[in-house]
Amino acid sequence: MQAKLRRVLRIALLTGSLLVCLLPHLLYRLFRLRSPWPPRFLAFAAWSAGARVSISGQPLGHDAFYVCNHVSWIDILVLGGHARCAFVAHDGIAQWPLIGWLAAQNHTIFVARDRRHHVHRQIDELREALSSHQPIAIFPEGTTGDGARLNPFKPSLFAVMLPPPRNMLVQPVFVDYGDAAGSIAWCGGEPAGANAARILARTGNLPVTLRFLEPFDPKDFPDRKAIAAQAQKRIAACLPPIADVAAHV
Repeated sequence: MQAKLRRVLRIALLTGSLLVCLLPHLLYRLFRLRSPWPPRFLAFAAWSAGARVSISGQPLGHDAFYVCNHVSWIDILVLGGHARCAFVAHDGIAQWPLIGWLAAQNHTIFVARDRRHHVHRQIDELREALSSHQPIAIFPEGTTGDGARLNPFKPSLFAVMLPPPRNMLVQPVFVDYGDAAGSIAWCGGEPAGANAARILARTGNLPVTLRFLEPFDPKDFPDRKAIAAQAQKRIAACLPPIADVAAHV
């Protein structure tokens, strides 16, 4: 019963976060102004879901290409809310009720990752999105993992950095849940609803640290695979000592 009450309370807080942010956001849209409310909503939503976020390192902010490990849907709330970045996501999310619309409000770039012949179009869309100077974050594993190791990084989207649209740096980001990573990870075929229900019912808060690692210049690397490998190497160095990287790019 206590787990159910915790879940209901957090859902109520999430709903309240949306209602508080929705009206001012729609007013900005009405006057064709760029709205600051989507990242604010994501930060409120992260807090409502129990996440308590701390920052390690210095995020680049404008003109940043963030490369992140991926453990949970919570990653999107904490990163979007505190790094104020847009995301690249598979196009199926665009069709999800409410979630797809909310993602679009944060300028999410939807790509068809399972259609290799669309890669060039995806790169063009990503390059256009980068022209707005909003930081962009990608999860190059292409799926969520268990938090103890990395899945292989898919290098295709790194082609947008060859060359970068302007003087941009790649900044690896380690989303660190500490000892809680295994308990909140969304993997093993768990349905989205079951994972959300489990996380929203968990006891206590969820400490998460966004570790912004040393950025690097993509122009120092010969190709997209080398850029992906460098980002993966830096994030893998943050994993617990017992973890191994699943595979090399």
